[in-house]
Amino acid sequence: MENYNESKYLRAKKNVEEIKAFYGRVIRGIVAILIVGAINYYLNEWQRPWFLWVVFGVSLSLFIRASKIYGLNMIFGKDWEERKIKEFIEKGDF
Repeated sequence: MENYNESKYLRAKKNVEEIKAFYGRVIRGIVAILIVGAINYYLNEWQRPWFLWVVFGVSLSLFIRASKIYGLNMIFGKDWEERKIKEFIEKGDF
């Protein structure tokens, strides 16, 4: 029983560390966007807002990371994994 509780604790600790790292990425992303936006404004006063490509890239990266951390993977999530495992066990195809 102690091993079960210990493994739950270790998984929870790992999850907290991943969330903490994610928040660090969010802060670094915001700082990067602000710096690139300031450079874009300094160079051409946003007549050509090329910094929006950086915003798009950072946002996409953060969305993908958040979907992995918070389990928002709708196509190949945990439910899908469990169904496939049960399917392979029932069929014996492994």
